[in-house]
Amino acid sequence: MSYKNSDTAKPAKVSRRSFLKTTASASVAATIGAGAALPLVAIKDSHALTSEDPADILAKINVGNYVDEQYRTQYNLNDDDLLWDPAKDWIRTVDWDKVRSEFSGTTVRFAIGAADTESAADGLAPFEALSGIKVELVPIPDSSMYDKVLAEFISGNASFDALQFFSPWLGDFAGPGFLHKLDDFADKWNLQLDDFYDTYRLNYGYFGDKGLYGIPFDCDIQMVHLRPSLVKQVTGQDIHKSETIPTYDEFIRLSAELDKISPDVAGVGMMAGRGFWSTYTWEHIAAQHGVELFDANWEPSFNSDAGVRALETILALQKNSAEGVAGWGWPENRAAWLGGQLATNISWQDSGTQGTRPDQSTIVDDLVTIYEPRVNADGARFAPPNIAGSTSCVAASSKNAEGAFLMLSFLTTASIMAMNEANANGVAPGQKSVLTNEKLRSVSQPAEVWANSLEHAWCAPRIPGMFEMEQALGNEINKAVVGQTTAPEALQAGADAWKKIMKKNGFFSGKEPFAYAAVEPGTYVGKGKPLPF
Repeated sequence: MSYKNSDTAKPAKVSRRSFLKTTASASVAATIGAGAALPLVAIKDSHALTSEDPADILAKINVGNYVDEQYRTQYNLNDDDLLWDPAKDWIRTVDWDKVRSEFSGTTVRFAIGAADTESAADGLAPFEALSGIKVELVPIPDSSMYDKVLAEFISGNASFDALQFFSPWLGDFAGPGFLHKLDDFADKWNLQLDDFYDTYRLNYGYFGDKGLYGIPFDCDIQMVHLRPSLVKQVTGQDIHKSETIPTYDEFIRLSAELDKISPDVAGVGMMAGRGFWSTYTWEHIAAQHGVELFDANWEPSFNSDAGVRALETILALQKNSAEGVAGWGWPENRAAWLGGQLATNISWQDSGTQGTRPDQSTIVDDLVTIYEPRVNADGARFAPPNIAGSTSCVAASSKNAEGAFLMLSFLTTASIMAMNEANANGVAPGQKSVLTNEKLRSVSQPAEVWANSLEHAWCAPRIPGMFEMEQALGNEINKAVVGQTTAPEALQAGADAWKKIMKKNGFFSGKEPFAYAAVEPGTYVGKGKPLPF
């Protein structure tokens, strides 16, 4: 997760790196790269090496050269251990000789947060050697990424060919035609889209029924994490991943008991700060209640009895939560969890990975990620929430769109994403071949539950204005959290705000980018599937 709360209805403006530097756990977090992969083997003067056998270059993209030494030692990883399936690893299936014959000597300009420029340059050296394409990085201040990118798009002459950004912005950029369609490139170079879980492929890749505009990059999911030692003090039993907390009613009851164990440990942690943080926590729980954000005509439909019950669940959990949670976003939540100040936590999957790393966490041997608690009500479902994440895109104005696509395919390939997960740097893989790999699961504590949960995932559609809408709704939800309004009033105010934002973006005027039916399959992918437990 990579973006900071804003009190205004604008995208957030702080990178993952900045987050880590401002959290209370910065002393243990500063070494993890903050969202940029640890450098691959640096290959100097890569253009001079384009005659090198691609197999020799690919052989160096391995665990020994990519995964942090302390984690290799911790998990007894060998240099050539496979955390992925080579048959599904794009960089090991594409014809690099063909790539070189068509693109050697060309240039791709890649927009990137300024703080990550140096590490990105090192990591892209193997791509330059494999392809013969020179990559020029275009640093953009983390504090102005959205505004700077949007201004360049509007100018019609963006200074970059490719960029990676917060996936809820996809509709803002694809809707006006700022992004290049990627379908033809994906077909030509056999991008293995079928390896991505449906929720990421449909929501981080496709813009409704208009085609492929992105390659999933940071594939998040929100999950529930527990401290076994503390839970056992209350229940007297070891944790069962689907039955210790089978429902949200039980979560409320158990967190109340856990909250009494120690004055230094809160029963539950969550993110309930203004803006999208509150929305994401509410969406997490509302999805289990069966809430749909829209009806078939794009009317906001979340201000329902089920939506209200979901917000009331948050208010009940808040009674057992850490002091000040009404102001918490991801950095505050992360610091409290890794610092041992929470007995349970509702957060992203990386809370379950980073918590096992001694250089980042004080609870290394005392955490487990469980299956999503359910809801006992008509219309409820098991719907683990795919929220946030990032996608990789090519500018419509790019002068080397195909070269940019090849670079992004390299960065999002299965092996590199698997090793990001092994490094616990918060950049999450979305490939089936990675999250079902037993060796990868040995270094990623939540991976098995995560993978099984993705077959049932819920996600908000990436439509124009969606992030602004989630910001606005979160401001209203936060008012309920701090006692300024009631749950029904908060959701009604949020629905009213959504209507205004949607009208501004062409909805309810016959100018919608597509019908709701075009995105509905991606909002909940678990319909009709048996539960994984």
